[in-house]
Amino acid sequence: MKKPSPPHRPALRSTPAPARGPRKPPPLERRAIVLYKPYDVLSQFTAEDSGQRTLAEFGLPPDVSVAGRLDRDSEGLLFLTNDGPLIKRLLDPEHGHPRTYLAQVEGIPTPEALTTLQAGVDIRVGKDMYRTRPCQAELLAEDPDLPARTPPIRYRAAIPTRWLRLTLCEGKNRQVRKMTAAVGFPTLRLVRVQMADLSLDGLAPGEWRIVTPPVLKRTR
Repeated sequence: MKKPSPPHRPALRSTPAPARGPRKPPPLERRAIVLYKPYDVLSQFTAEDSGQRTLAEFGLPPDVSVAGRLDRDSEGLLFLTNDGPLIKRLLDPEHGHPRTYLAQVEGIPTPEALTTLQAGVDIRVGKDMYRTRPCQAELLAEDPDLPARTPPIRYRAAIPTRWLRLTLCEGKNRQVRKMTAAVGFPTLRLVRVQMADLSLDGLAPGEWRIVTPPVLKRTR
């Protein structure tokens, strides 16, 4: 007996694979670090002259950049990240991210000098004069608990020194030093202790820690 033929099935046609564009790079692993920059260290990874100390000596990841530099003769908090938009946002005065500094000044600032600092002073930025934005400025009752600086500041027996706490929402070149000098009290030592909600808590000069994403979210 003849077996029935199997049902006819149309032949399957191969469909060409859709054209693929260039592969997207994997998402960037965001890195964020707080470093306690010591005195006499450049806020960059390469030296400009022989003998200069740089960030290269602290074993930091190679892909991070500094958000808000400190002068070579200033100390304290440096924030480094590979997140470009975050850097831009932190440094934009329109977003008002505060930066807090402790400044040891020559002489004892008067209430009038503090009021002037708070209201804004004229400083030179490049070839132009610039009026600083209003800020917080207060005289500390006691010297802050900070690591000793090497070398120490110059000491003059006839001229006392006092510490100020200043909180700014901008960061022009050498701004704090220019501001205190403008009211007659030059800065002898300058330490940045906070930026947005990032602080130096638990760090010694030269030490750094990784900042967790929740902390970064609160700075946005």
